[in-house]
Amino acid sequence: MTPKEYGDDYSGHLLEQYKLYAEMADRVSQRRDQSNRFYAGLLAGMIAIMIVLTRLDVSDDILAVVLLVGGLFGAFLSVVWFVNIRSYRTLNTAKYKVINELEESLPTRGYAREWDLLTASSSSPRYFQLTRVEQFVPVIMFLLFSGLVTYSILRLCLGG
Repeated sequence: MTPKEYGDDYSGHLLEQYKLYAEMADRVSQRRDQSNRFYAGLLAGMIAIMIVLTRLDVSDDILAVVLLVGGLFGAFLSVVWFVNIRSYRTLNTAKYKVINELEESLPTRGYAREWDLLTASSSSPRYFQLTRVEQFVPVIMFLLFSGLVTYSILRLCLGG
């Protein structure tokens, strides 16, 4: 819709929509951060519990089963966490595309300019997108819990 078709309030309403959309994009990032804290805390707690369990006086078979179940659950949560990060990344990418479109009608294009500066080949230091970097943590956790599953299965099959 053109400003003329919209009427006198076009500029004010555009600015309000832009501010609202920028705020919503920030809230998505905050939710992603809270989600990361939840998964990291939960998985770290599981690791701590399993370490304590290895110190208790329980039979090898019971310990192996507990570690197997814990490993499977931890690996599952790691996959869910990874998918969650990817979903937030996709959502934020779409939000910033809309923000960039809205900026085309504003006097300056702050987000678009910031992105240009961050991704320019001569930019120093090199910018790493957080959603790309943070994906490594659930992958590492998945590998750790998968190793625990493998260890537990071997203990059960080989009898200790």
